Amino acid sequence: MVGVFNSVIGEGTPFVMILQTYASFAEAEQSPEPDFDYIRYERTLLRSLSGLPELKSPPKSDSGHIFELRTYESNNATTLQKKIGMFNGGEIGIFQRLGMNPVFFGEALVGSKLPHITYMLAYDDLAARDRVWKAFGADPEWQKLRATPGLSDAEIVSNISNTILRPATISDIR
Repeated sequence: MVGVFNSVIGEGTPFVMILQTYASFAEAEQSPEPDFDYIRYERTLLRSLSGLPELKSPPKSDSGHIFELRTYESNNATTLQKKIGMFNGGEIGIFQRLGMNPVFFGEALVGSKLPHITYMLAYDDLAARDRVWKAFGADPEWQKLRATPGLSDAEIVSNISNTILRPATISDIR
């Protein structure tokens, strides 16, 4: 399964993003260069988080989905591991319970702005995105998790960026 996305809102727009999984590092190493007319490209290698170990397509939708790609940078490996622990220890489950449709969660092993994690969520539309993020912010389980000493964003996340994407017509993930 390969996802191909066009940026709609975000830093560096416009761009095309290709999301592809590999069974091993050797397989990733043998991956051909993208065959697009581009000025430059960036490649990031992510290891999936145990809370969502495989790429997951959102439920079928007649109208399609929009996707949000979020990256959380950390000051160091220790704080990154705390954020990964939050995702694996409850945050991914909250996302799923609230209908945020997680596609993947990954820790960057190679790429820019290390250390960081990147994840993707799917929504029916921007209004649905706004509704579920509002519900997430008010969720009692999330409030309890983020109130744990040492786990506030200010303590473990140095920067959050997000981009809104639409799947290209050739994308397997829609």
